[in-house]
Amino acid sequence: MRQKAGTPKPSAETVIKDIRRATRKQYGAEEKIRVVLEGLRGEESIAALCRREGIAESLYYNWSKEFLEAGKKRLAGDTARAATSDEVKVLRRETRDLKEVVAEQALELRLLKKSMIADGGDDE
Repeated sequence: MRQKAGTPKPSAETVIKDIRRATRKQYGAEEKIRVVLEGLRGEESIAALCRREGIAESLYYNWSKEFLEAGKKRLAGDTARAATSDEVKVLRRETRDLKEVVAEQALELRLLKKSMIADGGDDE
């Protein structure tokens, strides 16, 4: 594959970085928890665990800190329960409906005020 004249060729270092970035393993929450719990069990050193899992020790310690902080918050009762997507949809629908009601009432109030001003106030 030939390059067009005038376009700079990316360096080998850039190409390698792009490949590493694209093929980097992504760890899900369950995998992170599994690794942290294995480290907490202490059956092998953290260094050996990280080598086996192919992660940096600093990454393990970041996961461990996040895991323990989340546990601490949960035990302290400082949690905001994550709403399910169905709950979120229902709440959004209710919010939209309530906003429509408020808008309608505001419009009715504005029209009523205008009609009162046009009538010259109240006639009672």
